[in-house]
Amino acid sequence: MPGPTLHPRLRRSLIRAGLVLVSLVPGLAFSAQAEGVAAAFGNTVATTYPDGRTQEIWLEPGGTWTGIGRTHKPFSGAWTQKGEKICLRQQRPTSFPFSYCPAFPASAHVGDGWASKDFFGTPIQVKLLAGHVNAQPTN
Repeated sequence: MPGPTLHPRLRRSLIRAGLVLVSLVPGLAFSAQAEGVAAAFGNTVATTYPDGRTQEIWLEPGGTWTGIGRTHKPFSGAWTQKGEKICLRQQRPTSFPFSYCPAFPASAHVGDGWASKDFFGTPIQVKLLAGHVNAQPTN
């Protein structure tokens, strides 16, 4: 025996409401995921290597990033968060087919710094700088 039939307008309204709710779920999940790195949005994550050279990256809330490397060349990619780690996957220029996941403290604020290691295990110093700055020396 078939169930009750809904009026076509009510049925369309319920479908629309359901679609709106479903469309909001990915946004809610992303905003909860991004909380730990929210301090980086609009600011610069600067990395200093033992030889004094620096590189900067800029994280975007949508899961992308751009940067300037130690050799002053631009690069970019996508990021995700796994606990207190930020996983960076370089897309341009094409690089290794896997992610680099350094620690990024959930409590980080502009001005904070911490020790880390680069992709190859080289000790580095990371600092969160205010604004979109380029710490590279001009040549």
